[in-house]
Amino acid sequence: MEALTINEAASTTGWSPRMLRYVEQAGLVAPERSAAGYRLYGAAELQRLRTLKELLSEFEITLSDVAFARRLASDSGLRRAVDGWLAARPARPEHVQAEDWLRFEQEKHERLLAAAGA
Repeated sequence: MEALTINEAASTTGWSPRMLRYVEQAGLVAPERSAAGYRLYGAAELQRLRTLKELLSEFEITLSDVAFARRLASDSGLRRAVDGWLAARPARPEHVQAEDWLRFEQEKHERLLAAAGA
């Protein structure tokens, strides 16, 4: 198989080797590996990298956006959770008076932050 090393692919595509590793880690490109474990970028991977750059530019999005979209497409639980969150409307808990709702939410956040830091 004719292929480029990560440094050659970086030079050819304008992506840095570090970004190529990130793109691979995010599952957006999957280069073959040599017997010694080196990444090998063929024509298909170079095309994916070129069209990825075009996608990012055309829609003014980031690699993280595309990586999340990939995860969203492959993880039905995550997709349902995000869809549910997008569709949900804020609702005051029945046991909280309207004038206390802001304080209630603020205290809830403070408790969550304290627990996360503990």
